[in-house]
Amino acid sequence: MKVVQISKPGGNFEVVERPIPEPGRGQVRIKVEACGICHSDALVKEGMWPGLQYPRVPGHEIAGRIDKIGPDVTLWKPAQRVGVGWHGGHCFECEPCRRGDFVNCKFEKITAIHFDGGYQEYMVAPAEAVAAMPDDLPADEAAPLLCAGITVYNALRNSGAHSGELVAVQGIGGLGHLGIQYARQMGFRTVAIGRGADKQALVKKLGAHEYIDTNAGPPAEALQKLGGAKVILATAPDSKAMSALMDGVGANGKLLVVGAGFEPLTITPLQLISGRKAIQGWASGTARDSEDTLQYSSLTGVRPMIERFPLEKAADGYQQMISGKARFRVVLTMS
Repeated sequence: MKVVQISKPGGNFEVVERPIPEPGRGQVRIKVEACGICHSDALVKEGMWPGLQYPRVPGHEIAGRIDKIGPDVTLWKPAQRVGVGWHGGHCFECEPCRRGDFVNCKFEKITAIHFDGGYQEYMVAPAEAVAAMPDDLPADEAAPLLCAGITVYNALRNSGAHSGELVAVQGIGGLGHLGIQYARQMGFRTVAIGRGADKQALVKKLGAHEYIDTNAGPPAEALQKLGGAKVILATAPDSKAMSALMDGVGANGKLLVVGAGFEPLTITPLQLISGRKAIQGWASGTARDSEDTLQYSSLTGVRPMIERFPLEKAADGYQQMISGKARFRVVLTMS
């Protein structure tokens, strides 16, 4: 089978041939139809995860079909349409797992970090990492929903905001363009926050009721003129821009962070105390959350905007993504 791998930290993408892997106990083999390219793939490409073993196959936005099941697998059947996301499995025995909080498992597996990901024609995954996929979702459109999609959908549905309340989405990119769609479909008064007047037509098409152009003035002031946000979903990994939004949060509201940056936020205790405001981070979710995301997207018509590349052109697709030129998600296709 054809595989795209990284042989060392900072190495190039290599197209190689490998034997088709066999699933072990509690595992399934998936014939990959599409795999999204995510910014987090840089963790593999650049060796940014401690202890990562090479060669390694990137990719944690995987859509395909069950090809073979290993011993003790009872839930999944051959030919079933499925996906695999960031969460690649859990131990079932640690304290978080015993409470059903699998995404915080102390021994969590991460797809493409602890086992090879989806930049290949066949891949093996733990059975508990697999999500069922609706028949009406094309594989190339479903793949980004298994990372970008679940991240914003799961964060919004657990945010505490109610229908009719003001929810702002900061950033109009790979996460944000999906966040706007989900927020509108959930019945929130949806406000998109971006840079440049040229984005207004797009965000209105995606479903935003209002658009705040940060070039036109402080976005926090604009949010307060609208009554203050119950939730601001911060998707762009720019800590300075996130911090500037805190004063736009309304009473008992929160800044909900899903954009993974490395710089500290600069927010004072007084900003939190006044109005009982909060900051919360949110990871993606489990395979069950992925199923919910896929089903909700199927029902409501939420879809990613994608650019397709063949598997052999993974290096070109990755460069398109990492350069920020993609509109908005890049997907590798196997056919």
